Amino acid sequence: MQPVGIEMLNVFGGSAYLDVDQLASHRGLDKTRFDNLLMKEKSVALPYEDPVSLGVNAAKPIIDALSDSEKDRIEMLITCTESSFDFGKSMSSYMHDYLGLNRNCRLFEIKSACYSGTTGLQMGINFVLSQVSPGAKALVIATDISRFLVAEGGGVLSEGWSFAEPSSGAGAAAMLVSDRPYVFQIDVGANGYYGFEVMDTCRPVADSEAGDSDLSLLSYLDCLEQSFTEYQKRVPGADYLESFSYLAFHTPFGGMIKGAHRTMMRKMRKAKPDIIEADFEERVFPGLVYCQRVGNIMGATTALSLASTIENGTFDTPKRIGCFSYGSGCCSEFFSGVVTMESQQHMRDFGITEKLNQRYQLSMDEYDALIEKSATVRFGTRNVTLDTTFIGEARESVNMPRLFLKEIKEYHRLYEWVQ
Repeated sequence: MQPVGIEMLNVFGGSAYLDVDQLASHRGLDKTRFDNLLMKEKSVALPYEDPVSLGVNAAKPIIDALSDSEKDRIEMLITCTESSFDFGKSMSSYMHDYLGLNRNCRLFEIKSACYSGTTGLQMGINFVLSQVSPGAKALVIATDISRFLVAEGGGVLSEGWSFAEPSSGAGAAAMLVSDRPYVFQIDVGANGYYGFEVMDTCRPVADSEAGDSDLSLLSYLDCLEQSFTEYQKRVPGADYLESFSYLAFHTPFGGMIKGAHRTMMRKMRKAKPDIIEADFEERVFPGLVYCQRVGNIMGATTALSLASTIENGTFDTPKRIGCFSYGSGCCSEFFSGVVTMESQQHMRDFGITEKLNQRYQLSMDEYDALIEKSATVRFGTRNVTLDTTFIGEARESVNMPRLFLKEIKEYHRLYEWVQ
């Protein structure tokens, strides 16, 4: 079987962030309950940042690292999101344009809640494995955004709304899939997937979410167990503890992953609390480092956790990472791949940590003003010119060329590059 997987992986965590401990104090949340989230920061989308700009900013360093001939072998561009702003036109067309890709390229969009990024990755893998176009590459961009909008005439935010707020982020992950898996070599055929109909979390209207948090947790736990059990059927002898040096999870918030890992260790290994805690710190926590700083970016979060694992793990020898992806509604998958010391160096070349450090820290007054300002780009906005001077310091923060939304003209989105 030919090698296949992720040739390059990059994450863009936005231009601005909020200290979630300050947010908890500002909202008057129960700190004991809040601490269980295991969150530190959340990326916050500026009014002139949207899923297209975030996705392009994640993918641009990858494209810039390719030669012209390599770039022209990108024959499939898949955007993965639950934050689309058009019922028909795929946002992949915008990204294709601003990344300057070859026009002989399939462009389409996938929606499957937080599972969408893994869906796109697996589709890219199967495209490469099919060999219908030997040497071709697929660019998979998972991009999502949370905008908490205050309803007109609304007063104090509800407690339920506020507890969802600290973990919801904004950002994107870009994965170049090819037969040169320098970053993450997929274990071909080692996939356990599991799905069923459940109304745990959804977006019944374009700009807000609804759901049952308890049901979502139970569904997540069920899918983790069942998808791994299916993985074991396809990979005889696979063991939750022994087969994987690290585990990367879709991470709504860190505390949920800690609980999920504890449940699996009890069920699969009958492990004691001290063993579970030590194993969490060793195998799981490296994948939470970026998630604690960006928040839940829905379809991109599994890739965010994978990037964090590769950056923060120890790979003196090749090691296997087990990955779990979950999307509300629901569908899930457990898959795996191998990472080397060279993989880690390829990841570090993109300077993800440094760019997260460069983000502008919002004050609570700026954050509250931003929530109201973001109403100017609600779903279905027909015409608007964005106020690019609003929190201008954030616009200039991260040291890299970035794309920002400039104007919506008869529904058509127009962007500009800022150096």
